[in-house]
Amino acid sequence: MDQAQQPQILVIDDEKQVLDEVASVLAAAGYACQCCSDAETAVEMAATRTPDLIISDINLAGHSGLEMCERIRENNNLKNVPVMFLSGAQIPDIIRRSHAAGGTYYLRKPFDPEVLLELVDKALWMPHLVRNRQQHAQEPAAIQGGGEA
Repeated sequence: MDQAQQPQILVIDDEKQVLDEVASVLAAAGYACQCCSDAETAVEMAATRTPDLIISDINLAGHSGLEMCERIRENNNLKNVPVMFLSGAQIPDIIRRSHAAGGTYYLRKPFDPEVLLELVDKALWMPHLVRNRQQHAQEPAAIQGGGEA
């Protein structure tokens, strides 16, 4: 599969080791990654080249990944891009707060690469299935012809 056909994933984390590890796991599974280490660059990158999925830490060197997600959601082209939070944050009610900010999944650090890939697969393909079901529901029902018996 060439890079143009690979799902594009934007990974945001201020820890280079985590960026490298996530990118390595995703590349081995056939995904193309763009990586950045701060919220401002992430918002610009997402707006410039719409990713299929965003994976972000909650704490981004003085910025909030939750606030970054809310900013990304303000862009009409990015409203339906799934966002997965990958974080070691020990904040009360963080999973509920990540969903309220527009996150799709939350995975704690340190992460299991297999679990990461399972959630990436779900995040990438489930929205497409939902959209397809919605499109089919809006199409007029096919008229079934009465065949000869």
